[in-house]
Amino acid sequence: MFSLVSEVSRWAIPVVLLLVPLAAHARGVKVFETFVEGAEDGFNTAIKTIPYLVAMLVAISVFRASGAMNVLVSVLSPVLNLVGVPAEVLPHAVMRPLSGGAALGISTDIIKNHGPDSFIGQLVSTMQGTSDTTFYVLTLYFGSVGITRYRYSVISGLIADFTTLAASVYIAHKVFG
Repeated sequence: MFSLVSEVSRWAIPVVLLLVPLAAHARGVKVFETFVEGAEDGFNTAIKTIPYLVAMLVAISVFRASGAMNVLVSVLSPVLNLVGVPAEVLPHAVMRPLSGGAALGISTDIIKNHGPDSFIGQLVSTMQGTSDTTFYVLTLYFGSVGITRYRYSVISGLIADFTTLAASVYIAHKVFG
């Protein structure tokens, strides 16, 4: 059974990449022209997102380099220690809504220092896998299509981030603690 699933997995993408253009051609779609048109639209979208991406990366760099991250962690640390959140994972919890790459770097550092089988390593791995980069998504995707009124998106995203943090702590304590 496992070998069947393995073979299907190995061939799934190549088969889809073959069948989709064949089906489109059979329906009379000019496949190459449509592909080029889509690639051009994708390239234009990528060009439009560059300023938003640069602004986000600069803001994150300023936040970390200014020491604001350390101040925020030191303020929140005593409160979160009461509910079972180790201070070592706070930089990850703060950075994850801002930048996936920065959060991955922080989680890698935590795992390197504490070990992958430590409670802190398992907790930060759970946090990394369950949360999303809220501000990155809002900045990049909304900015690229010209949405200027986020309405409740920021609040909803931050509530989701807080919920995944709480769920990660709960699950890590139940499974690994």
